[in-house]
Amino acid sequence: MVPVVPVDVCATAAALPDAWRSRPLGRVGSACVKVLRMNELPVEEEQHDAPEALLVLDGRLELTVAGEPVSVGPGEIYWVAAGARHAVRPGSVGTLVILDVPG
Repeated sequence: MVPVVPVDVCATAAALPDAWRSRPLGRVGSACVKVLRMNELPVEEEQHDAPEALLVLDGRLELTVAGEPVSVGPGEIYWVAAGARHAVRPGSVGTLVILDVPG
């Protein structure tokens, strides 16, 4: 699925009923492009078999990756390596785009 018209990513995220529940926007090759709305609450640690890219459009993403704190600001992208344990720390707010390869 590839959108045939421009997508307002920030408006799409703002309209989502729940924070931290992503909505697929489309695919590029085998990668899925998703958007979600972050809120102040933390998200439990997870890890994936494939790498993922986390692009902050607005706000700030606060992570712990392999035990180390990472802060990602507006317009910044963070690459999470395959197998890296990562969790969202409290205080993450804004719009996040995730590019991942579903397992």
